[in-house]
This record gives sequence, structure tokens and C-alpha cells, in this order.
Amino acid sequence: MDEIELRIPERIVDSLPPESEDTKQDIGEAVAGWERELNAALTAADEEDGASAIVDMIERFEDRWEKYDEFIVELRAWGQSPIYAMAWRDLHGAVLQQIHEHDDLADRINRERHARIFNDGIRPGSGSG
Repeated sequence: MDEIELRIPERIVDSLPPESEDTKQDIGEAVAGWERELNAALTAADEEDGASAIVDMIERFEDRWEKYDEFIVELRAWGQSPIYAMAWRDLHGAVLQQIHEHDDLADRINRERHARIFNDGIRPGSGSG
């Protein structure tokens, strides 16, 4: 499978205030690190281990997306600007979309997620009785 090359959507960078160079740099470094981690998982010798690592990353991105979304509401409630939380939330959403659109990765992700649901659902003594 080809390596993934993550992009930072311009609309996210453009949404930041002009004095946000440090944040822009942090975003670039974060995306580069995520890309390295994803590509290491994509090239793993064991396809199941690679898929598992990618799903772990996806779950972290989803958790962070939700947390940033909650921060936006809290910041607004306190009369603060949520622009940075919105940028990070939107970045996590954009990365998730790029992961799912990459080659046949969506199929591998779905298989791994279904396997986890199946494995989590089977517990000794979990039936009614």
C-alpha cells in the first residue's frame, strides 16, 4: 500500500489570526508526526498489527476531535475566542477524512473495527440467565 501524505487544509491555516505563527508551526509538526506514525503502521510486516495501530490512532483523533469540540462551547460560554480550538478540531477531522480516503485503507479499518466489536461483545457469562 502506498504511504499516506497528510495535508493541512488551507482553510484551517487561513482561519488563524495573523500572529499565530507558533500555532501554524505546531500544526505542521503535529501533522508530520502523525504522518510518520501512520506510514510506519502502513508498512508494518503484519497487516493486522498495522491495521490495529491505525485504528488506535483513529480512535485518538476521534477523542481529541470531541474534546476540542467541547472546548469550543466552554470557551464561548466564558466569552473567549474558540479560534484555536476550532482549528485543532477541524484539523483532526481533516486528518480522519484523509485516512479514510487513502487507497483501500477504509476496508482495513472497517475490518479491524468490526473485529474489535466482535471480540468485545463476546464475554464469558455475559448472557442472560
